[in-house]
Amino acid sequence: MLACELALAGVHPVVLDQLPGPSSEPKANGLVGQVVRMLDLRGLYNRFSGVAGPPQPVPAWMFSGMALDLSMSFTGARPNPMYLLPVAQPQLVRQLLERAGELGVEVRWGHRLTGLATRDDAVVAKVSSPDGDYLLRTDYLVGADGGHSIVRKTAGIAFPGTTAPTVSRLAHVHIPERLRAADRSLRIPGFGRIAHGHNRFDNGMVIFGELEPDRSLLGTLEFGRSGDTGPMTLAELRQSLQRILGVDVAFAEPPGPGPHALRRIDGQNSRQAEHYRAGRVLLLGDAAHVHSAMGGPGLNLGLQDTANLGWKLAAQINGWAPDGLLDTYESERQPLGQRVMMHSMAQTALISPGPHVAALRELFGELTAIPAVSAHLAELLAGSHVRYDVGDDHRLSGWHVPDLTFDDGSRVAELLHRGRAVLLDLSDGTAAAAARPWADRVDATTAAMSEPPAAAMLIRPDGYVAWATDDFDSSRRPSLEAALSRWFGAPRP
Repeated sequence: MLACELALAGVHPVVLDQLPGPSSEPKANGLVGQVVRMLDLRGLYNRFSGVAGPPQPVPAWMFSGMALDLSMSFTGARPNPMYLLPVAQPQLVRQLLERAGELGVEVRWGHRLTGLATRDDAVVAKVSSPDGDYLLRTDYLVGADGGHSIVRKTAGIAFPGTTAPTVSRLAHVHIPERLRAADRSLRIPGFGRIAHGHNRFDNGMVIFGELEPDRSLLGTLEFGRSGDTGPMTLAELRQSLQRILGVDVAFAEPPGPGPHALRRIDGQNSRQAEHYRAGRVLLLGDAAHVHSAMGGPGLNLGLQDTANLGWKLAAQINGWAPDGLLDTYESERQPLGQRVMMHSMAQTALISPGPHVAALRELFGELTAIPAVSAHLAELLAGSHVRYDVGDDHRLSGWHVPDLTFDDGSRVAELLHRGRAVLLDLSDGTAAAAARPWADRVDATTAAMSEPPAAAMLIRPDGYVAWATDDFDSSRRPSLEAALSRWFGAPRP
């Protein structure tokens, strides 16, 4: 995704991937939250989802397995940010790879980074490939190489955090029809009902999902370390279920060649890189932060990091970035990572065993029935609750741009498909004219709306509003020019 963002800005990225080709290993099962709108801003939502029209928020979600009813939580100008794009990670990877190919991105499969050396003007990467080892000189190097990132370790960036004493197990399985109920739940003889989704019991959590026919997702989470060292097996998962439920659950290996998820995480890390940048080396995704997968925050956080970093790094490479722009990647995104770690650890605490936690969940359930509480949690989970400091105090500034539809039926998302900044003039065109000295970096456009949220707004390539005004005249021109210079460099004749 980062390579696509850079290529849109005219930068030539090279992707090194140690795998021989796109992985088919089942991992994440979809995108949740504001990241879905981010794909919409690049014209990828309809393509990836196969659904026409703009993304629509879902009326319900969950927090630590407890239902959040969002149908009454958002009214008026406060939109529901909980979007969902159910797509398996291997499919998402293939779709992004296809997009990268269209943009001319070079992907080198089977090329593994083994070390790096930083200089004042470049980074030299040491690479191992099927054809031998070589050195690659690059202006910047971004480590999107996971929680065990060699980039982060070699750059000497600390990765503080904690490890929870839990063990989670997950597998694709085939569940007999006799155990299935009409409401998509399971009926386990000698125990009772297992709902579709997350289920907390006194001895642990059981996760059940049906995302495709004849291949159910079944998982457990127990407190305490397992001590298992070999590959995870279906027998191990069955034993874990028996410890939690007290009865045996009959299931089998799913049909088909696979691969079928068989995954164990012994000890859940919640860690964040002390810095996202060390000179010309930057971190992205799990290389910058790891946390529990509960609620699906990982791809939401990581891909939104990408949208934030891509245009800023391209501006630096293309030579028009104002001083300090690239540093705002860390100052804007690190607080979001901290918030994700906070709420993921809170969700883990709320599924721990014991009657005291059961009482806490009962109280928490009463609180989430309050619309304002469920709205707050939805914004937290969606990553839409943090306002960037953009140097402008308009009510829209610092927030993600609203999903606007203009009088001609076009949408604001369409203006951002090219990955460029937009000066949107919803008035008489004078604000758009003021942005002409930045025309090589900012697309100025006018549009009409019956009830515009502002007279004009400056929208960054990542979809965040950098400046806005309710009326534009000569007195507001200096503030617009200051915002353009702050985010997009000096004007050109």
